[in-house]
Amino acid sequence: GGWVCFCFSLIFIGLVTAIIGDVAAIFGCCLGIKAMGTAITFVALGTSLPDTFASKTAAQQDPHADASVGNVTGSNSVNVFLGLGMPWTIGAIYWAGGANDEWRRKFGPGTEPHAKIPEAFREGAFIVQAGNLAFSVTVFSICAVLCVAILAARRRLFGGELGGPLPAKIVSAVLMISLWLIYIGMSFWKMETSDS
Repeated sequence: GGWVCFCFSLIFIGLVTAIIGDVAAIFGCCLGIKAMGTAITFVALGTSLPDTFASKTAAQQDPHADASVGNVTGSNSVNVFLGLGMPWTIGAIYWAGGANDEWRRKFGPGTEPHAKIPEAFREGAFIVQAGNLAFSVTVFSICAVLCVAILAARRRLFGGELGGPLPAKIVSAVLMISLWLIYIGMSFWKMETSDS
């Protein structure tokens, strides 16, 4: 029924993801790029390229763009909801037992983050420091809304999200790539300004 293949695929995806993360961290360190910068560029690009090719194939085989757009949004929702949700849930369950020596060293009395921890959680809890997350998510959300607006404009002007005259294809491609570059640029700007 394919379950063995499916399970082994998940195992190998996990192994390759771990290797990609380590290689990207080393590569970023060699180039002097912070971990978040490496994550939103090299790791994101490396893990998204298979989705890009799957979306391209879906777009070529389907008369509408629904399959390719659905692939992108579905993949991103899995990354956000499962990729963050599962580890955070596991972390919350693990730390529900209270603080240990490692937790006290990082978040206990006398540490910088201790004052920011709500009173109810000062005896141990799962803590994720946000850093630049709010800014990054805001920029991403704005770029995503602009992307959807471009797709809606293409549907109105050319009768579909894909296709149309060559100049319109080029303009759309440049706009989409520009949105990604704006997101990367703004995120790097925030990383640099928040450190100084």
